[in-house]
Amino acid sequence: MKAMVTGGGGFLGSHLVKALLARGDSVRVLARGDYPELRALGAETIRGDITDAAATAKACEGIDVVFHTAAKAGGWGDPKEYEAINVTGTDHVVAGCRAGKVPVLIHTSSPSVVHGHEDIEGANESIPYAKDFTAHYPRTKAISEQRALAASDASLKVIALRPHFIWGPGDRHLLPRLVARAKTGRLRQIGSRDPKCDTIYIDNCVDAHLLAAEALRGGAPLGGKVYFVSDDAPIGVWTMANKMLACAGLGPVGRPIPAGLAYGVGATMELVYALFGVEKEPLITRFGASELSYAQWFDISAAKRDLGYQPKVTIDEGLRRLAASLAPKA
Repeated sequence: MKAMVTGGGGFLGSHLVKALLARGDSVRVLARGDYPELRALGAETIRGDITDAAATAKACEGIDVVFHTAAKAGGWGDPKEYEAINVTGTDHVVAGCRAGKVPVLIHTSSPSVVHGHEDIEGANESIPYAKDFTAHYPRTKAISEQRALAASDASLKVIALRPHFIWGPGDRHLLPRLVARAKTGRLRQIGSRDPKCDTIYIDNCVDAHLLAAEALRGGAPLGGKVYFVSDDAPIGVWTMANKMLACAGLGPVGRPIPAGLAYGVGATMELVYALFGVEKEPLITRFGASELSYAQWFDISAAKRDLGYQPKVTIDEGLRRLAASLAPKA
């Protein structure tokens, strides 16, 4: 098939591009940066931005499936930028699919769209969106997911996937931040609990996206549906953090600070940063403190049933691969 990947230079996007090329698919990448390594593998790369409607429409021409992975993540930043990338950008992707007569769109969403200030344990896709959000990322992702799903019809079939805590070799955000903070002694456990959370190893996440695309291309009546996908093995968030740090040759997370204190400090730092126009993300935000304080794992029975999804890489195997990727090269 002919696939187009938005955000093809990112962690998920680049792995998805490589998997598609390895299958023999034709791949076009729309990304803000230049990625000669993807061109060398056979991908067509277009330097552009989903905030540019014309560039997005051009990238959708002659395409069978669009994988929309581009997004602005994080717990801090200019709300206008979140709106432009996550909301308006998704509108442009949908419009581009319409103009280019693309029949299938796989939209990468996030479980944070349902995250409130309470434990979520074993919920399925019937769980409602959060009533309020403590950061612009989950708020705008909720809007973009709803718009993408609402666009699904007979001519453009859309599935949204909600992967949580994507990890593995090649991660340029989550693990590097853990490592950097651990090395400076600024990494502390939030709260006394070790709440269970979902994770999804990068290869499993890619597989879920490919299965979703194949299901829609094969005529499965799944347009307009959303699916949680994970490693199907909930694990303590701090247990997982310590395992990942061990892969990097580092010791465990520092001693706990009360969750309420962390949330309050996050709120104060956000206020101060906003007042003084500080663009750098605070050490802790309300969103970060909340995400790390509550359980967040989901029932993925729907993805197994409808998409045929089964995580192929276990957490233990993924950790072995991660450690190998971080080992000093001879």
